[in-house]
Amino acid sequence: MAVIVGVHGIGKYDYYLRAGRSATGAAEAMRRKWDRYLHGCLGGETRPYFAEIAYFSHHLNDGGEDATATPAAMDVQAEAVLVGWAGNLGLGEHVTGALRTFTGWLLDKLDERSAAFAALFAPEVASYLTDQGRREKCRRAVAETIRRNGAKVVIAHSLGSVVAYEALWADPDLRVDLLVTLGSPLGMRDVVFERLLPAPVNGRGERPPGVGRWVNIADKDDIAAIPPALAGSFTGVDAEELVNLDWIDFHTAEKYLGCPALGPHLRPFVP
Repeated sequence: MAVIVGVHGIGKYDYYLRAGRSATGAAEAMRRKWDRYLHGCLGGETRPYFAEIAYFSHHLNDGGEDATATPAAMDVQAEAVLVGWAGNLGLGEHVTGALRTFTGWLLDKLDERSAAFAALFAPEVASYLTDQGRREKCRRAVAETIRRNGAKVVIAHSLGSVVAYEALWADPDLRVDLLVTLGSPLGMRDVVFERLLPAPVNGRGERPPGVGRWVNIADKDDIAAIPPALAGSFTGVDAEELVNLDWIDFHTAEKYLGCPALGPHLRPFVP
């Protein structure tokens, strides 16, 4: 069986806290869960699938590795991400008021699940994209996990797909046979896409050179995966699956990893 490494998405700082501010403990707790989730897709005998989950959430939060934990605040950068995200949803095009006034209004107008998502998505995405020190720590954590395990398959969810994409580009020695992106915001204009490293050229990004095959899977209603298809923005996406996971849990790793559409792409690596 090929070595599989996972890369988590937004909102996973609580794993770090529950593990006594241990990134290793957080990664192991997530690995056990992700194994159960993936078994829902692949079936058969219960077994470990993931060698490790590349954990980076502690690098995006104000508590860091040593201090008392304080989640990233909705600062000006995060508010700008929220506005860009809302624009992709078709909300707020006619707003002319102050940024902070608009973001407060927007959060009030969203339904409960969308507002909860936005409160996690905007600060963590802003922290990653606008703080180069944190960005480098996250990329390094992912690259080191892939290298340490000799991973042949990387499954990256949500913001983790952005970190994995940049980590694979930043380290040309990393070679993986398959990259799977789940619920990815990589193509989100005015939020993520234009800020990627390396920057898109003539409006297009490209598959990292060390990746043999790239598969993207997105729920049609996932408010993080806008647009759900990445082939229109990136050269080298080999396959895309547009799925219908759940009208409530449209973005969770559990739903994506248990999705039947993932199975055919993984089974060559999981005999």
